[in-house]
Amino acid sequence: MQPWIRELFGVSKPIIGMCHLRALPGDPQYDPTKGLDWVYECALADVQALQAGGVDAILFSNEFSLPYLTQVEAVTVACMAAVIAQLKPHLRIPFGVNVLWDARASLDLAVATGAQFVREVFTGVYGSDFGLWNTNPGAVIRHQHRIGAQHVRLFFNIVPESAAYLGQRQIADIARSTVFNTRPDALCVSGLTAGSEVSTQTLKIVKDAVPHTPVFANTGVNLDNVAEQLTVADGAVIGSAFKVDGHTWNPVDVERVKAIMAKVRMIRPA
Repeated sequence: MQPWIRELFGVSKPIIGMCHLRALPGDPQYDPTKGLDWVYECALADVQALQAGGVDAILFSNEFSLPYLTQVEAVTVACMAAVIAQLKPHLRIPFGVNVLWDARASLDLAVATGAQFVREVFTGVYGSDFGLWNTNPGAVIRHQHRIGAQHVRLFFNIVPESAAYLGQRQIADIARSTVFNTRPDALCVSGLTAGSEVSTQTLKIVKDAVPHTPVFANTGVNLDNVAEQLTVADGAVIGSAFKVDGHTWNPVDVERVKAIMAKVRMIRPA
């Protein structure tokens, strides 16, 4: 395990709980009658449930901004920053940000809010539900340094949801070349959509390919598989399994969080 994992999260094999922000101004599902204050209130309830349940960190994303943009509008970043600024006094654990799906905007938001890490799709070219999805890691990493975000840890999602790599490449080769060319702090391995399980075998292929880089299970981790997944993964990002009835679009259920975290504490190293 990389030392920075324990330094940042305070534990080995950390569990990052998702705080999915409700639709924001400019999003098709935004409700102007409820306004941004309601978005904040929902987020605060989820933050409180995640912390009471014992997660090791929180990741904020604009999950309800469907359909996603690969170059987001300025209003999205501004509103996310406003909501997270209101939430910060309530945060007792590290937090990260993810502006779906715009790596540069995610870094901008991290600088604005003081986030310690970012999860995004930094590399690759994909055919996706959102159209042809291209990236420019060289420009994005230079942007990171230009805005003073060198301290922000970068979690590279190398298997983005709802998308397929255009090149005919094996996941092990993608992991190796990503680490060689771009030096991510961690790799995230995802299923088809939020809540879709990643096979432990796939996680093992990636981990064996890049043994010195932290590998996180990014979707589909739940009470039934968390012990098995953490035998390979260096940590996990959990969203859907923490929600009421395990449904992605529901609020966080503190009892589901407590149950999963109790199992995590039983199996992870001291």
